Amino acid sequence: MGAYTASRPETGLLIICSRQLTCAKEYSIANLGELMRLNRVVAPALFFALLLGGRAQHAFAQVQGNSRHQESLIPEDQRKPAPNFILTDAKGDTINLSTYKGKVVLLDFWATWCGGCKTEIPWYMEFDARYKDRGLAVIGVSMDEEGWKTVKPFLALDKDPETGGHTAMKYPVVIGSDSLAKQYHLTSMPMTLLIDREGRIAVSHTGMVEKDDWESKIRSLLK
Repeated sequence: MGAYTASRPETGLLIICSRQLTCAKEYSIANLGELMRLNRVVAPALFFALLLGGRAQHAFAQVQGNSRHQESLIPEDQRKPAPNFILTDAKGDTINLSTYKGKVVLLDFWATWCGGCKTEIPWYMEFDARYKDRGLAVIGVSMDEEGWKTVKPFLALDKDPETGGHTAMKYPVVIGSDSLAKQYHLTSMPMTLLIDREGRIAVSHTGMVEKDDWESKIRSLLK
């Protein structure tokens, strides 16, 4: 799979990882205090180059603004159909997005090395339990390069050792691909979408969502 940025909630930054993804586990930032000061005053698109020694080959730190900017729901007459996919989940069941019409779908692009993704997972588990009977369906799309080899052991954990949050997802999890990422314009993770009951994208957000805001959007779409 290609390279994607991953949010690091402990620093408020995004880390852009090469295919090897080693920078998800190991990175160093010189003068972090100054960088965090700039994080509050400069444009979110500004990038800072990092020179990493050792095992990580390429990484960059990016000022993160997306987590604080929460998009509004797209007006119904402007929504576009969500690209369909047919994939197999961890249990071997077929997940065909087109069959979810009539439900509100929370589609979460994540990875085991993405700290922001793992922070959100317990929230999505709560939403799944709270709103499933009202028509919400949650689907996780892992973008881990090694696929099930990495993802299945993670799913077997009760808690994530990095964030301490419960991550034993009861909703379907599938393995994504570069072609699927391209269809959904995925460049950074976490990336979460809400798809309305007609199968149209109601909102797409890159970066960590604000839990209360996202729950409000779900409630609105479930009406």
